[in-house]
Amino acid sequence: MAEEKQTEVVSEEEILSEEVNEETVENIEETYLQRIEQLENEKEELNNKYLRAQADLQNYRTRVNKDKEQMLMFQSQRVIESLLPVMDNFERAIAAGKNDNSTLESMVEGIEMVFRQIENVFDQEGVQVIPAQGQPFDPNVHQAVMQEESDEFESGIVIQEFQKGYQLKGRVIRPSMVKVSS
Repeated sequence: MAEEKQTEVVSEEEILSEEVNEETVENIEETYLQRIEQLENEKEELNNKYLRAQADLQNYRTRVNKDKEQMLMFQSQRVIESLLPVMDNFERAIAAGKNDNSTLESMVEGIEMVFRQIENVFDQEGVQVIPAQGQPFDPNVHQAVMQEESDEFESGIVIQEFQKGYQLKGRVIRPSMVKVSS
């Protein structure tokens, strides 16, 4: 490339010195034609690289979208796998309850065991119970369904919890249903 530029400079100097002959003009034309061809080749190469990059980007987007779809489709798989042993124990408890030899005490014990398993799954997944009873009413985590005057509690305190509320990693998934003092 440096030699071509040098040839061009010499050719231009020859033109300027007015010692132009037919051979010099042909050399200049040939030099420019070679340069044009070189630039066209570079343009074609860059265009091919651009098209390949576009195709790679499109393939990447397609792959990411497919991965997202699969992730959404199977997002609850881990939780379900954690709950399968709980289901097994519920089935055992039901079968034991149908047995004539079982007592109410053993049924309650089995149900408590299953309840503890569910609590463990919730803990593993970051699910927490929202504290309510005796707490100041917070409309972000509590849903007041009743109000009652109380001598025992200050105004705006949760007197009674009708249904527990839950948070998933700090995000309310169900507010606590409560009665509030007025």
